[in-house]
Formats: sequence, C-alpha cells, structure tokens
Amino acid sequence: MTQAASKADTRPLVLLADDDESICAVIRQALARKGYAVRQTDNGSELLAWVKKGAGDLVITDVRMPELDGLSALRGIREVRPELPVIVISAQSTFQTAVDADRQGANEYLPKPFDLHELLASVAALLPDSEAQPEPSSLPKKPADSPMPVGNSPAMQTLYRTLVRLTHVDLTVLLEGESGTGKEMIARALHLLGPRQDQPFIALNMAAIPRELVESELFGHEKGAFTGAHAKRKGAFGQAAGGTLFLDEIGDMPLEAQSKLLRVLQEKEYIPVGGTQTHRTEARIVCATHQDLAYLCKQGGFREDLYYRLHVVPLQIPPLRRRQEDIPLLVEHFLQKAMQKGLPPRVFGEDAMTLLAGYHWPGNVRELENLVYRACVLATQDTICPTLLRELLHLGKADDSEKRQAGTFSTGLQESVGRHLRTYFEAHAPGLPPPGVHGRVIRQVEAPLLRLTLEATGGNQIKAAELLGINRNTLRKKLQMLGIQVGRTVESGDRSK
Repeated sequence: MTQAASKADTRPLVLLADDDESICAVIRQALARKGYAVRQTDNGSELLAWVKKGAGDLVITDVRMPELDGLSALRGIREVRPELPVIVISAQSTFQTAVDADRQGANEYLPKPFDLHELLASVAALLPDSEAQPEPSSLPKKPADSPMPVGNSPAMQTLYRTLVRLTHVDLTVLLEGESGTGKEMIARALHLLGPRQDQPFIALNMAAIPRELVESELFGHEKGAFTGAHAKRKGAFGQAAGGTLFLDEIGDMPLEAQSKLLRVLQEKEYIPVGGTQTHRTEARIVCATHQDLAYLCKQGGFREDLYYRLHVVPLQIPPLRRRQEDIPLLVEHFLQKAMQKGLPPRVFGEDAMTLLAGYHWPGNVRELENLVYRACVLATQDTICPTLLRELLHLGKADDSEKRQAGTFSTGLQESVGRHLRTYFEAHAPGLPPPGVHGRVIRQVEAPLLRLTLEATGGNQIKAAELLGINRNTLRKKLQMLGIQVGRTVESGDRSK
C-alpha cells in the first residue's frame, strides 16, 4: 500500500484518468465491486500530480485528455515512480498507439471498447506484486518508413496488442490468413519494431520457387553443386544472418525441404547444397500461409513435427470483409501512397465509399490498394464515383446475375420452410402448437446449416465461422447447444427435439 490509502481505508487505490464520464462510471463501479478504492480525474496533469505525491497503487489512463495527454503523463510517471503499474486505454486505437504506450512503459494496453472482465483481470494481475513488474520498455524507435498496419476495428486491435508483445520476444511466429491480408507487412513491422531492426529482413515466397531449387534458395550452394551452379551462393538463412527470415506460403514447401528446415529450427545449423561445412544461424523465423496447415498434416502434405515447431505463436490476420469499418482509413492511406507515387490527388465520394463497404473483397487489402491506384489513374474528375468503381470491380451483368440467383434461393427457401410450418400448424389443429415455436424452428434450421457448413470446410471451425458470418465462440456455443460434434465426420445429436 502507498501513503495514499488512509488509515481507515486499506483497500488498494486505483487512479483513474479519463475525460469520458460514462466510461469512468462503469470502470469505477466495477473496481468498487472488486474491493478497490478509486480516485478519478479527467486530465493527465492532475493524475501526474497525484502520482508525484505518492498516491495510488495502480493507474488506468486514457490517451487523449485535456491539459496533458495520457502518454505524456505516463512518461512523467515512469520518471518518478517506475514501479507503478499502468494500464493505458484508448479509443484512438492504432497500431502506433499500442507501440507508443508500450514504449512509454505501459504494463497493459486495452483499446476501447474493451472487455470489462479483461480490464479487471489485468488489474488483479498487476496489483498483487507490483514490484515484480518489468522495467519500462526500451523498444527501439521505429524507422520513419516502416510499414504499419492500418485500421481501428476490434479485429485489428486484438492483432495490435499481440504484435506489440511479440516485438520483445524472439519466438517463431506463424501468420495465418487469406491472400492479400498483409501478412508480409505484419512480418516487416515485427522486424522493424524489434531489437533486430538493424539486421537484414529477407523474404522468400515458397510458392514461387521451383521445387528443385528450394533447398538452394534456403541454404545456399557451393560452386558446381548442380548444373548451373557456376559460383558459390549464399541462401536466405545466410543472408538473414541475425535478422529475420520471412517464409511466405510455407504450406507449399516440399516435404524433403521441410525435414531440413525442421533441423535448422531445432539445431540452429544448416549445410549448403553440395557443401560439407556446417553454418550457424541466429535468424528469427516468421512464416505465413493462407492454407490450413493442421489439415495439410492430416492429409500428409505437411510434417506434423514441423507444424508444431512453427505453431509457437500463431496469429490470425483478419480478412477485409471482417473489418469493413477500416475501409475509409485504408482508402485514405492508399490515396496518400498514390500521390507519393506521382498519381493525381483524388477523393472518394460518399456513394463510392458505400459501394466499397458493401463489396465482399475476395482479394482483401491488396485488392483494395490496387483498386485505389487504378481509380486514381482512370478517374476523369477529382472525385471518384461509383460508376467507375463498378466497372473496375466488374460489378455489372455478372453481379446482377448473382443477385438474381440469391433472390431465387431466398424465395425458394422461404416457400419450402413455409410449407413445412403450415403442415406443422395443421397437425395441431384445431388447437395451437406448444409455446416456444420460434426457438424450435430456428434450431431445426440452424442444425442442418451448421452441419453442411462444417462438412464443406472439412470440420474447420475458423473457416466455418467466416463462411457463416458469425464469431467463432458463437459457433462453438451453437454446436454445443445443438449437440453437433466436430470431428473427421460431423455428427449430430440434436438436443432441441
């Protein structure tokens, strides 16, 4: 306890700084229920003054506040009381905000809107043994041109928090996500924000390398090792040295090369093709794939032991359709990049942005970036209109056909369900069915839908949730409620009957 706690009140004291009274009220009440005392302010200056006087056992601070912002207050806190636990919360949540909070020594960073239970868990974890908390981070300053993920959506906020933590550790990272989601950019950000930023970053796309040259590209070769090897060549591991080696599309690596990569990960050693001398490597490995490696292992297309070596820290990169609220920020970002490339300055009209928000983006962020560049080149006016975008996205007759097919499916489904329901009601005539018709009908429709979706995705719940357009946890709850067991074959013991 600090001198801030009075003799009559021995509860741990939390200093809360946020100019949003509604947020403060929720946090204050939740902390009080857990037995904490709370002192509240709406500005960073008063917060810092309290800390300088020795008040508080833990700080929760927003970033944007009048007089003194939260990050500046955090800097001052670390100067006078470096051991004081600090949790930073922010609605202005970007990857850079998370990095800045970490760099200033925040123990935890939570983007708004956050899970209240998660905040309470963080408080409970930080208060019991605050002296054991690590020293403020000495995260290296990022280069001005380093790639940064763009977006404020909840999916990206979760990704930001994990990325910041990974900059401090040297674990192998596996980036999983669809093509075009920005996996290489994430890998570069990890490299440039970590202690290896002054070392090389080497990227290798396994899907683009001929099978017979994979080992040479990875480990190098000696002169005369094979036809065409006219000179000694250093491979990706040698080029990466103590930096980062990014292996993109790792699922396309041949099995024979997988066994040699496994040895490198285990022993930190490799031998060039045609060579006899063992070379050491200190490179950090970051891999990426758009495939389901666990499924590939079951099919014999990927080594299971290598999978577990790579699956130390898996990161799911969300597709653009799951974070469409980020599209305006991404468009603005790409418009700025377009001007840097010498393209004319353009803006997207409101109707154009509405069209982009409703598109399904099979090519993800890469498709959006290329679309922005093409639109800047082809637009005849400063404001880009929906007509041009429909043409560039091929949303003409084919799109109309898709809409007609969707409408036909919807109409047919309604008619089929309607016939079954009419039969159900008629079976109970002249009375009425038992109460709870809505729930029973929904369960009867959901059960076959979930089973068919899981069969179509090979039992992969992540893909099934994306296809259904629901959260993975929601899918799990529905499967449990309906008694649907997921395995090699999808079985049902529908409990709703």
